[in-house]
Amino acid sequence: MPSPPAPTPPGRTRVVFFGTAPLGIPCLEALVREPACAVVAVVTQPDRPRGRDLRLQPTPVKAAAQALGLPVLQPTRCRDATFLDQLRQLGPDLIVVVAYGQLLPPALLAIPPHGCLNLHASLLPRHRGAAPIQWALLEGDTETGVTLMKIDAGLDTGDILARVATPILPDDTAQTLHDRLAALGAALLVQTLPDYLAGRLAPRPQPPTGATYARKLTREDGRLDWSRPAAELERRVRAFTPWPGAFTYLPEAGRRVLLKIWAARVVPAAEGAPGTVLAADASGLVIRCGTDALRVTELQREGGRRLRAAEFLAGHRLEPGTRLDPP
Repeated sequence: MPSPPAPTPPGRTRVVFFGTAPLGIPCLEALVREPACAVVAVVTQPDRPRGRDLRLQPTPVKAAAQALGLPVLQPTRCRDATFLDQLRQLGPDLIVVVAYGQLLPPALLAIPPHGCLNLHASLLPRHRGAAPIQWALLEGDTETGVTLMKIDAGLDTGDILARVATPILPDDTAQTLHDRLAALGAALLVQTLPDYLAGRLAPRPQPPTGATYARKLTREDGRLDWSRPAAELERRVRAFTPWPGAFTYLPEAGRRVLLKIWAARVVPAAEGAPGTVLAADASGLVIRCGTDALRVTELQREGGRRLRAAEFLAGHRLEPGTRLDPP
């Protein structure tokens, strides 16, 4: 149960921040630095068991909030009546949401006088949903960005307050793109809030066309289907770095060993069955795809370390003609 709301200096907006994933940390830190705002609490998902020993671990946003000395609430469901009462007692003027992981119910949306704002890591309405960064890479988009919107009852369907775009670079991974969008989002949030809170910014509806859905990823999404074109698989490698990771299987002594692919590039190839190793040398493993081939330059054997191709091959001989991901 949070403490009773502390008095807020005149002119400062009481903000409750909802977030779970690392994407939200720069926004939280920016709000704490913003003189016009007073972050009175942080709401995040419950601690989850992680690691080999399955110990409970705080969410990234919880860890950041504790480092900032902020009160933290972790309801199992944000629609629970007890939690909604706690939130009302905090008396927020505004709620800001970044990668929280639950839909906010209408009863919660109605609490703050200035509503609830969400920072989403895409140029809405494209890539609504849980994994917009990964799907922008998977789909081969040349541009993405962040959108600040006013939350409604739908999934990322609310009216837009502001957007900022950034190009997707040829070597971007989900990690590099995430970090760039997190920084852009934090800047956009604090730039937009003064006009929004003063009533100088009118939300505008999302375009009626162009909506796509970026569904949540699973570990199995990372498995590479070598019958697909090399250009598509190269995007999958970048989109799934660092999670869930692109992977295949290596035949070894009558069993299959997981092989994680960290970096690869497309190279031309005219012959060979999909999944066949065409070459294996210090420059990488060349693996035939449905169209062209991938030259894998960084990889990791199950139970081993992430290695460059030359390091890997020094300890794991791999002959041309080897078929990856055997049945």
